[in-house]
Amino acid sequence: MTLRLISTPITGSSLARIAIDGGDGKWYARRPTSADEWKERAERSRRLLLDRNWLESLSPALEATGRAAERLERAAMSGVAVTTGQQPGLFGGPLYTWWKALSALSLADTLEKKIGIPVAPIFWAATDDSDFDEASYTVVPSADGAERIEITTDAPAGTPLSEIPVGDIEDQLARLEHSAGSAPSVQILDAVRRAYRSDSTLGSAYVALLREMLEPLGVAVLDASHPSVRRAAFPLLKRALERSGEIDGALSARSKELKSAGHSTQVKLVKGRTLVFGDQSGRRDRIRMRDAADALNDSVPGSLGPNVLLRPIVERAIIPTVAYIGGGAEIAYFAQTGAVAEALEMDAPLVVPRWSGMVIEPRIDKILERHSLTPDDFRDPHAVESKMARESLPSALREKISKLEKTLTVLTEALTRTEGADLVAPSVLEGMRRGILHRVGRLERRFAASVKQRGNDALRDASIARGSLYPSGTPQERALNIVPLLSRHGDELLDAVLAEAGKHAARIT
Repeated sequence: MTLRLISTPITGSSLARIAIDGGDGKWYARRPTSADEWKERAERSRRLLLDRNWLESLSPALEATGRAAERLERAAMSGVAVTTGQQPGLFGGPLYTWWKALSALSLADTLEKKIGIPVAPIFWAATDDSDFDEASYTVVPSADGAERIEITTDAPAGTPLSEIPVGDIEDQLARLEHSAGSAPSVQILDAVRRAYRSDSTLGSAYVALLREMLEPLGVAVLDASHPSVRRAAFPLLKRALERSGEIDGALSARSKELKSAGHSTQVKLVKGRTLVFGDQSGRRDRIRMRDAADALNDSVPGSLGPNVLLRPIVERAIIPTVAYIGGGAEIAYFAQTGAVAEALEMDAPLVVPRWSGMVIEPRIDKILERHSLTPDDFRDPHAVESKMARESLPSALREKISKLEKTLTVLTEALTRTEGADLVAPSVLEGMRRGILHRVGRLERRFAASVKQRGNDALRDASIARGSLYPSGTPQERALNIVPLLSRHGDELLDAVLAEAGKHAARIT
């Protein structure tokens, strides 16, 4: 039995569905539907660049080597880029981080063949993000279900992840390696150790790991906290400060439009704040609208950064981005990003959905087959274990409970036909029957709970499968770390994902 992949529909709100289905031209940029339209969008992406020598300007933030460098150089001469990105996650973050990178590679390959010009995939590593809580943990499967591995920090809130030290995480590294088992491929485990050194930061370690694993495939990784990125974006960030009033008005109007149409906004508006971050004693802080003029006078190249709604516009301005690969939540907020672009008199960035899927390892497949289960059975947090616990009750006990339920029904029906039964309403007898059946059901559940508490082989199987497919009740791709999977399956996993992501890329182009 070999590794199995199941492609799943990308999830998203009703607002996100508009872009997932191709965009409407009103709130979202419409997705091209032909080679000519894609080529036209590519040519426009190159024309609208702030700097024609974009690769030279951003090369310190990319530090690309090998196949990734070759693709960048070709794109810089006569091509464009497909981009995606994610903030740092411990040990590379959840699976969807990698699915986004491989989706970008697949879309770049597909478009390169379709429009006949070089297309480079670029992963925007948002190391300037300051959400430590999101970046501080990862999840791995275990014999008991799912294990959460996390770290702590003394850094004050608002500190960019590029400045938070990794520190001593030997215990966390050991737990990650233990989750891989006696893995045949140690390349990824060695890469993690090289990246997550005690003298690294959460941002730099994340970038180092992604580069080592993705560059050989042809995907370049951009470190968003590098000064060269902020310098390249500086003219646009200044414009965003100059037009902060227009942007605020456009976002308020868009929010009303979306609500009137029955949609909720993905990113809440912060009254009195611009979309531009300034550096305040090592912390990221959005500049107040009332301070925008002073910030314009005091700012120097490299001192400003974009927030989440402005970032896609910045990205498209400094990289010839023909399309951005996003997940459901990201896709939703691009409806607001479009309003920002209009206020800045710029084209709205195009967002397209990433590939989404589930990995089913051979050992998990055997468990599913053994107990006649499917991955969907694990969507309910408790259904599988409860079902197995009931089925694990001694046959004689289950037989007696079933007989008790049938006897109660038969006797109640006989009672309703007995002389004098009409002295009470039929609903009284039916209520009595249901009440007693409910108590019998509770008794069966207590027997089953006792089985669950004591445990058995079937329940252990269910726990192992749940930890792989829906760890802690969360879809696999949104929680599970890729390192144990890569350590066990290596190129087989990457090849399988690329094959499915390639089919997805063909569908959306």
